[in-house]
Amino acid sequence: MKLGLVTYQLGAGWDLDTLIEKCSRLGFEGVELRTTHKHGVEPAISPSKRAEVKGKFENSPVELVGLGSCCEYHSGDPAELQKNIEMTKEFVILAHDVGAAGVKVRPNALPPGIPRGKTLEQIGVALREAAGFASGYGVKIRLEVHGRETSRPSCVKQIVDIADSRNLFVCWNSGKNDLDESGSIEQNFHLLKDRIELCHINELSSDYPWTVLFSLLQKEGYGGFCLAEVPASSEPERLMEYYRALFNAFQQLASKCQGG
Repeated sequence: MKLGLVTYQLGAGWDLDTLIEKCSRLGFEGVELRTTHKHGVEPAISPSKRAEVKGKFENSPVELVGLGSCCEYHSGDPAELQKNIEMTKEFVILAHDVGAAGVKVRPNALPPGIPRGKTLEQIGVALREAAGFASGYGVKIRLEVHGRETSRPSCVKQIVDIADSRNLFVCWNSGKNDLDESGSIEQNFHLLKDRIELCHINELSSDYPWTVLFSLLQKEGYGGFCLAEVPASSEPERLMEYYRALFNAFQQLASKCQGG
């Protein structure tokens, strides 16, 4: 598995050149560029700027793993829903132009007063449209396991089943709702394992079952990115060095556990 960075908190204030330089030097092999941050890779940028961004990654050892949008599809307002679908399409075109493999989207809520099933159906249908559009550009749609209620893997599984698209994948998000009543993630992991295309990881010093997660990913032959989504630090390079070392140690421990 490969280690990368989500520019959500750590890296949010870095321009693109700084981001690529630090990731390259500190052993982070890829990045997901989260929208609204200083790197400035947004749907509004010009064709020439898109080509420049693509060139910077192509000429570096750092992979542009994807674009982290905030597009979501739960709103009961049809205009708001359509706005998010159209914004997803703009991110898809941007991803194609800058050489990113995918666009991350999210479920974010189950609005009060609207039946749960109706909202899940709406999200799934919207994702079917978005994923179909993205397929034409060779870009993947990655649904983050996200939101206060919608971050339950069973909820994400329902949405994915409704969407019924071969171009819709899952971004495992390493959250507390992954755990069942016994504290295990295995049952919920197996609900989504066939669709996991990206993995967000956070504080590796927390009590989340990291060794189990890495072992499950390894058993599935996962060779993709685990992207660090961690708070900013006054010593970012020091943090990244320690994080990489801990990530490698967990991978080794997971491999040993599998070997008995």
